[in-house]
Amino acid sequence: MIYVMSDIHGEYDKFKEVLKQINLQKEDLLYVLGDVVDRGPHPMEILLKMMELPNVIPIAGNHELMALKCLRFLNREITDESIDDLEKEMLDDLMMWQMNGSKSTIDEYRRLTPDMRQEVMEYLTEFELYQEVSVNGKEYLLVHGGLGNYRKDKDMEEYDLHELVWSRIDYEKSYYEDFYDYIITGHTPTLTIPGMATPASVYRKNQHIAIDCGACFEGGRLAAICLDTGEEFYSQANMQK
Repeated sequence: MIYVMSDIHGEYDKFKEVLKQINLQKEDLLYVLGDVVDRGPHPMEILLKMMELPNVIPIAGNHELMALKCLRFLNREITDESIDDLEKEMLDDLMMWQMNGSKSTIDEYRRLTPDMRQEVMEYLTEFELYQEVSVNGKEYLLVHGGLGNYRKDKDMEEYDLHELVWSRIDYEKSYYEDFYDYIITGHTPTLTIPGMATPASVYRKNQHIAIDCGACFEGGRLAAICLDTGEEFYSQANMQK
């Protein structure tokens, strides 16, 4: 079986809850569409669990990109020279990350041993930018954010990081309908999509499947879908945040 989830955002208990529901076996695959870290209380615990599971395939989200860049800087020994090297761009990156919930990631990262920190950093660099998956004769594109500056004749290799992890899908528009039956994305919480019949649920429209159900927000849940059966799995909803 092939499963997909996204935007876990440090919610380790919800991650374990959904893993138990899908009963992931060695022969199964689980694609995680980014934003594992930040906001929720235990992002490093999720990463360490994912690192133990060879059948989990991580795809980069914008929060992984922010974390990777900033943790590389924070790993450096703090000296007068390194402070002098703190250019405006790096300061802006640190402030942006802080505004987007970096505290839990930094706190747990600091508690890791130096060797584990290195392993986590190496793991983050291995995250894919997108995946193309074929299941039961259907073609799926898995990507965290969107397809920024989309053109029908634009190859997937031509998209840059920002276009794949920061851009948002337009659910009213079809993309590459001659190549993909479905495009599965995270990044945009379905809680925020107008007209959702059931909030905090997987959203399906046109060829799109949006699976960020706001795990770290009030009323949100962590979701996973099985591509073989179409079945949806959910954690318990957050009553308050």
